[in-house]
Amino acid sequence: MAKLTKKQKSLAEKLDNEKLYGVDEAIKTLRDLKSAKFDETVEIAMNLGVDPRHADQMVRGMVSLPSGTGKDVKVAVFARGDNAEKALAAGADKVGAEDLMEDMQNGNLDYDRVIATPDMMGVVGRLGKVLGPKGLMPNPKLGTVTPNVEQAIKDAKGGQVEFRVEKLGIIHSGIGKLSFSDDALKANFDAFVDAIVKAKPSGAKGKYVKKVTVTSSMGPGLKIDLAEVEGA
Repeated sequence: MAKLTKKQKSLAEKLDNEKLYGVDEAIKTLRDLKSAKFDETVEIAMNLGVDPRHADQMVRGMVSLPSGTGKDVKVAVFARGDNAEKALAAGADKVGAEDLMEDMQNGNLDYDRVIATPDMMGVVGRLGKVLGPKGLMPNPKLGTVTPNVEQAIKDAKGGQVEFRVEKLGIIHSGIGKLSFSDDALKANFDAFVDAIVKAKPSGAKGKYVKKVTVTSSMGPGLKIDLAEVEGA
C-alpha cells in the first residue's frame, strides 16, 4: 500500500468518509481543505439509476450555470458568409468550412464546443469519427446545430455545459472554481442537479439519483445528503 504524504494524511484525519454533507457545508469544507496553489475546479458527480445502453435510459442535455464555469471556453464554428462573420463577431475562436474540416481531420481538435449552421452538416458529417468520440459532434437536440450562431456562442462562453451519462450510470461536470463565492457555487450546483433531475428518462425505474459527490481538483470527494437534492 502506498504511503500517504503528510498532506494526504492530514486530510484523511479531518474527514469522515461516511459523513453526508449539506451542500453549503461541503463547499466550505472543500475551501478549508484547499491545498493547491492554482484555482481548483469544483466538480460534481452523480450516480444515476439508469443503464445508458438502453436508448430510453440515456441522460443527455445542456444546462446553463448561472455563475458561469470560470473556464475560457474555446469554440469552433462551421459557417459561411454572413453567419461566419456573425460567429467571428460573437467571439468564436475558429470559423470555417472545408478548411476547418481539414484542420480537424489533421488532429487540431483543441476545442470545448463545436457549433454548425444547418447548411454545413454535409461538411461536418464527414467528421463523425473524429468529433464523435470526443463528444464534440454538433447536435440539433443540444442546440449546437443552429442558424443562430451568435446565441450558441454566447451560451457556450457564458456558462453552458453539456452533460451525458457514462456507461456506468455516472454523470460528472465542473461547476465552477474554488475562487467563486459560496452562493455562486451553490447556485451552479442547484442548476446542474435540477437539470439532471428534469432530464430523467422514461425508462428509468426505481431510485433515480443514487449518490451525489462534490470534490475539487486536488481535494477529497464529499458525499452530499440526498435530502438536499430535490427530486432524488
